[in-house]
Parts: sequence; structure tokens; C-alpha cells
Amino acid sequence: MKILCLHGRGTSGAIFKSQTSAIRARLKDTNIQFDFLDGLHSSPPAPGIDLFYEPPYFTYWKDDTAAEMRQTSTWLKAYIAQHGPYDAVLTFSQGCALATSALLLHEAEEPHAPPPFKAAIFICGGSPLPIMESVGYEISARAWDLDRRTRKALAAQADSASILERGSERWSGGGDVLEGISVDEVRGEIGGGPVKIGIPTVHVYGKKDPRFVASLQLAETCVAERRRVYDHGGGHEIPRLEAVSTTIAGLIRWALKEGGALEG
Repeated sequence: MKILCLHGRGTSGAIFKSQTSAIRARLKDTNIQFDFLDGLHSSPPAPGIDLFYEPPYFTYWKDDTAAEMRQTSTWLKAYIAQHGPYDAVLTFSQGCALATSALLLHEAEEPHAPPPFKAAIFICGGSPLPIMESVGYEISARAWDLDRRTRKALAAQADSASILERGSERWSGGGDVLEGISVDEVRGEIGGGPVKIGIPTVHVYGKKDPRFVASLQLAETCVAERRRVYDHGGGHEIPRLEAVSTTIAGLIRWALKEGGALEG
């Protein structure tokens, strides 16, 4: 069994491998081969990442445009054709946006062909609003504004100075960015999209993540009956707490079984 792993912006496949070590250790009995794919372009480090990991750092695209996201999805499709097939995809942040883009474009343009994965796991997911709009989602002005403001909040809370000064206490969620906006409103704005990801999906996010709105938006692009959502309680990160790692590993098992990639 093979799982393709897509990292966050300003990190790398090697970094994502380290970040997921506790989760993968709880899946050893499955004999899964994890394939960690570096982004296409060199990148500055993600805020605060250089405190813990040496370069190089990568990004899957330089600008968050529909054209670049589509181009990268085409590149990913070619990679899968050469190195796959893959049973599932395990992703973090920008990697989530890439996998979502590829899956939505597949559903919109090749709905009768088998999808590139049987299951998908999204951790602190980024929602690819430009691609979502291109396949028929109506993205409101408020959704675009929330995207911009939560990105700014993440950069502020995740930077090196915040880590050194406050450690894990730096995470304070979206703060006033989300004032007066309910979770149901955020979900409702996306839920009516014309194209849905039909494979089993797992959505892991932290309630203290400034970008948790993006995780909610991403979840709404997936069929509700085949998705699971888990709040790990932290920020824009993959906590290595035993309970969190065990829960995420269990959700991965569920997705693989639901998608027919794992027996049991």
C-alpha cells in the first residue's frame, strides 16, 4: 500500500516526514509505503520553521492563483502516473490545497474515471478558493476577506519571535477576524458547491489555528457521509501528543478501510 504525502508551504518532504513520525509509528503493522514529495519551487521557510529544521524549503506554487494551482495539479497527475498508483494522500496546509485542487478538478473534468486516490487525509487544511471558484463554487467577498485575514493572523502567530516568546501559548485562533461569524455560516457559504469529493476524507484541525476556517471550508467540498472531522485542540501544527497521534492514526485506518485500500 502506498500513500503520497504533501507538505506545507515553506517546508519539505523531509520535514513532513519528521512531523508525522508519531502518527506513522502507529501504522507500522499496515506496511504502508509513505512517499514524501517536495514542492516544485524553492521557498523561504514557513514562519518559525527555521528554528527547528534546516533548509531546503519548498512550495508547490508561488502564487495562489487558479492558473498556478491548475498547473501544479497537472504536474501532480503526471507524477502519480509515473510513480503510483497511490491508495491515499496524506497532507498538511498547502499540501491539502494541492490535493483538494487535484480531486476537485478530477471530479469536474473526469467524473467517470477513477479518482487519483481512494482516501484523503487533510491536516490543518488549506482551501484552494481559486480552484473552487473555477469549478463552480460561489466564493463570497467575505470568504475571500477571511482567507486574507486568517493568513495574516497565521503568519503573526507562527513566526520565530512568537515561538521564542510564548511557545505553544502563541496560538490564539482567529481572534477578532471571526468576530460575529458563526461556524455554520462559514460552512454554509461553501456547502452548496456543485462538485464534491466523493472518496473518504479525514479533516484534522486545531481550534486555536488562525486558519481553522480554511479547514472548515475544505471539509465542505467533501461528501458529508464519507468524511470525519477531528479537532486536535492546538494550532497550525501536528501535535505529537500520544492521544492525538493515536486518534489520527485511527482515522487514517478508517479512511483506508472505507476506501477499500485496507481490509478489516
